[in-house]
Amino acid sequence: MDLLCARDDVVVGDDLAVLGDHHARAGGVARRRGRADLHDRGRDRLRDARDGALAGLRDGGAVDRAAGTGGSGATGSGGAVNGTTVSQSSKGTVSGVAEAVSPAIVEIGAASSAGNSTGSGVVITEDGEIVTNNHVISGAQQIQVTLSTGRTYTADVVGTDPDKDLALIKLRGASGLKTAALGDSSQVKVGDEVVAIGSPEGLTGTVTSGIISALDRDVTVAKDDSGSSGQGQGQGRQGGGQQWPFEFGGQQFNGDTGEETTTYKALQTDASLNPGNSGGALINMNGEIIGINSAMYAPSSSAAGSGSAAGSVGLGFAIPVNTLKADLDTLRAGDGS
Repeated sequence: MDLLCARDDVVVGDDLAVLGDHHARAGGVARRRGRADLHDRGRDRLRDARDGALAGLRDGGAVDRAAGTGGSGATGSGGAVNGTTVSQSSKGTVSGVAEAVSPAIVEIGAASSAGNSTGSGVVITEDGEIVTNNHVISGAQQIQVTLSTGRTYTADVVGTDPDKDLALIKLRGASGLKTAALGDSSQVKVGDEVVAIGSPEGLTGTVTSGIISALDRDVTVAKDDSGSSGQGQGQGRQGGGQQWPFEFGGQQFNGDTGEETTTYKALQTDASLNPGNSGGALINMNGEIIGINSAMYAPSSSAAGSGSAAGSVGLGFAIPVNTLKADLDTLRAGDGS
C-alpha cells in the first residue's frame, strides 16, 4: 500500500511537472507575442509621427509661398501689399525688423517756394510707388527721393488725399526695389511692440522702438501748407526746426493748423518720432507696416529763446495702414489730387 501510494505520488508529480512546463512554454509565447505587438504599435506610432511632420513641412512651405515673402511688391487679396518681412529666426526683435524693412523706407526731399523740407516714405511696389503724408509733398515743385542705398531718384506725385493726409508718389525709371509688406491695423492692440523707421532731421534710416499707447485717437491736421505758422509743406524744413502743426484733445501743438483742416483716427505710440519722420513706417514685430507716421509733439525750447523743438516726448501718431489700403485705388487714380 505504501509503495502504491508512493508510485501514485510520482505519477502525480510527473503530471504536475509536465503541466508546469506547458504553462511555462505558453507564457513564453505570450510574452514574445506581447513584445511583438508592442514593437508593431511603436513602429506604427513612429510612422504616423514621421508622416505628420512631413505634411507639416509641406503645409508650412505652401503658407510661406502664399504669404508672398519673396518681395514681389504686388497687391494681394484684401488690399494687402506683399513685401519683405522678418525672417523666422529674427521675429520679435527690433534688429530683425530694422534689417528686413529699412531697405523699403526712403527719405523724401521736397522743394517749394516756401523752402525745403524732409520727410519719409514707404516703398510698396518694385517699380517705385511710395506712400507718404500729403503734408510732406503738398505744394512741392520738385521731389527727390533717396533710397537706403544712397541712390537718388526724381519723383512725381501720382495722387493725394488731403482728407486722410496721404499721398502716393512714383519714382522715375526705378525697378527691382525692395518693398514693404502692409499688415492689418485692425489686429493692433494697446501694448503691442512697434518699430518706427524714417529720416528725422535728415538722418536717413533712423530706427526707434516703443509700444502702441492708444487706438483711435482723433488727430486734426492742416490739409495743406496754408497754416499761419508759415513753415512750408513738410516737417523738418532745413534750418527752421519747425514741425507740422496738429490738434489733439482740443489743443493745438507745433503751431496753428490754419482754417482748412482734416481729422482722422490715429494710432498713438511712444516710439520716438521727430521732424522728418512724417510719412515713414510704424511696423509690428513681424515686419509688417501697421501705420504711416504723421504727427508728433515736441515742446519748444522756449527757455533757450530759440523756439526750436526740444525733441520727442513719446507722443506720436500714425495713420492706420488699413486706412491707406482702402485709399490706394483712389491714390493710384489720382482722384483725390
